[in-house]
Amino acid sequence: MPPARADHDSRREAVSAAVWQVLAEHGFGGLTLRAVATAMGASTGLVTHYFSGKRELIAHALDILETRTAHRPRPAPAAPGLPALRTHLLNILPLTPDGAAMNRIWVGSWDVALSDPDLFAAQTSRYERIRQVLRDCAADAQRLGQLPEGDPDQVAATALSFTHGLVVQALFDPDRFTAARQTELTDAFLAALAVSP
Repeated sequence: MPPARADHDSRREAVSAAVWQVLAEHGFGGLTLRAVATAMGASTGLVTHYFSGKRELIAHALDILETRTAHRPRPAPAAPGLPALRTHLLNILPLTPDGAAMNRIWVGSWDVALSDPDLFAAQTSRYERIRQVLRDCAADAQRLGQLPEGDPDQVAATALSFTHGLVVQALFDPDRFTAARQTELTDAFLAALAVSP
């Protein structure tokens, strides 16, 4: 029995690798059971053993995307508060080719998530988790006197909105919004937050 389980796990990893390959090359628009099967060099029937349809395939793809995003190499915050907030914002931005590829896939996922209630709920939870991390950094920055007193949730929502707007601009105009320019804009944004009204 154990060898069969090991074979199943190995095959599932191969399916997941093929899902990621299709996502990276064609985005969510090209993510189909047939495309995953082709990437594996297998039959569509094998893929349907793991996913009953495109919705399950997309849900799995979003899980893979979240896992890869969480585990990609990124700088760790040097200190709590504002430095940590800065690091988290920079980690979201497409500052490297890998970061740009990851962000293209995330932006491509918005359409499919907006059109399906379950995927919508999962994405909503993901963004709440991101805001919670930013909220904790903002609260630390306020406690340390690095940011004015106020609602850390407001800071987190504003910071994430700024960052996502910058992501979109950088994806559509990478020559203008280089890594250096994105970093400069982020630093200016944080400096403006730190100034008391």
